[in-house]
Amino acid sequence: MSEEIFKKVVSHAKEYGFVFPSSEIYEGLGAVYDYGQNGVELKNNLRQYWWKSMVQLHENIVGLDAAIFMHPKTWKASGHIDGFSDPMIDNKDSKKRYRADQLLEDKIERYQKDGKAQKAADLQQAMDAALLDNNLEAMKQLIVDHEIVCPVSGTRNWTDVRQFNLMFSTEMGAMAGAEDNKVYLRPETAQGIFVNFLNVQKTGRMKVPFGIAQTGKAFRNEIIARQFIMRMREFEQMEMQFFVRPGTQQTWYAYWKEARMKWHHKLGFGAEKYRFHDHVKLAHYADAAVDIEFDFPFGFKEMEGIHSRTDFDLKNHSELSGKKLQYFDAELDENGKAYGNYIPYVVETSIGLDRLFLATLCAAFKEEQVGEGEQKETRTVLSLPAALAPVKLAIFPLTKKDGLPELAREIMDKLKYEFNCFYEEKDAIGKRYRRQDAIGTPFCITIDHESLTTQTVTIRHRDTMVQERIAIADIQQLVQNACSWKTLLD
Repeated sequence: MSEEIFKKVVSHAKEYGFVFPSSEIYEGLGAVYDYGQNGVELKNNLRQYWWKSMVQLHENIVGLDAAIFMHPKTWKASGHIDGFSDPMIDNKDSKKRYRADQLLEDKIERYQKDGKAQKAADLQQAMDAALLDNNLEAMKQLIVDHEIVCPVSGTRNWTDVRQFNLMFSTEMGAMAGAEDNKVYLRPETAQGIFVNFLNVQKTGRMKVPFGIAQTGKAFRNEIIARQFIMRMREFEQMEMQFFVRPGTQQTWYAYWKEARMKWHHKLGFGAEKYRFHDHVKLAHYADAAVDIEFDFPFGFKEMEGIHSRTDFDLKNHSELSGKKLQYFDAELDENGKAYGNYIPYVVETSIGLDRLFLATLCAAFKEEQVGEGEQKETRTVLSLPAALAPVKLAIFPLTKKDGLPELAREIMDKLKYEFNCFYEEKDAIGKRYRRQDAIGTPFCITIDHESLTTQTVTIRHRDTMVQERIAIADIQQLVQNACSWKTLLD
């Protein structure tokens, strides 16, 4: 049933202008997608929700927009050149490549669905141990022992497991092919923050603890890109690096772990949709890490990570660049002495905007039976928080004559500066309502003949379908109150 819902969400996303396959007229490009007219509005609103809550509401967090191209040494210092890889395995018959850990995760999920809880637990434990030891042979053996077959060929004719680096490389400058001209498309946005640590700290006169936030594109050469926009090769991250005094990182890690979960809950999709998942194998830079997972139609999957990154990044960039990336802390310790110079530790929050977009679509998508008897029909609606809706208000003249379109346009011209509005004259009012329900528009107003004499309109509420008569002069305040960012940020 959940798989059917997911198929409907994917179909709905294309039909109503949220997400299109990229370069579709040329049969598309694998795991690359374009956001349509409604998708780009929803995506912008989600980004703005994150930015307002992270930057605007925190006096000690500021923003940054670093370049996608960075000096190649950046990725040497960060560990990406040497260690940014996934365990891959090929099926010799289908010639298809898979992530070994994902094949095992799928098998664990199958065991759980089949009621084989102990088998699932045993395989999870064995896989965690293999990942922790970076034991590729053990991972291959688990795939063999649990008789995992290729989804395409149906055979178990596997190669050995090996590591595959995920970074895209290209050349910069006139001498294509020269090793000195080799640069990378950034696989994450965090490093742009780290290399600008001193620039922001000094120009902003920032005091520890403080944060630097950034949103932007990142690129990973994912071999297994699946589940629609869940795993793509070009995607957008929203990251914040919070710089703290060494020794306080666990306190701040706990703080941001809870703060980020509260942020997700404010979307109103239900607390049961979220859970924490602690990392068994920590990244090379971390001393603690947890994922916030969301219950997608295909199961709980990572949406956001909170990581205690220690001083790994600033220390490595300092050593490789020869620049001292330190902070002088004038605050006094328990002995009355200034803390002095040190390399700050970092607590990171990192969320995938595309995954948040998908979670929002899945949670908001509903099919409801409305009406009775011969009037009974299925209504498809996106119950989005009003502040996130691509269109806030749809404006409908009842007919195309008698001065109704003119009054409707007059209302539209006054309100379009305040929020995104949509105007439509075509089809019966019921059909127009349904189209707006499908894109999540919280309010529709209808201008009828009575409007000409009373200066009132009928406003319809998306979720309840209740209609009421209000003065034209009251429309702006009503919609603004309902769509205010305060409804999500409080």
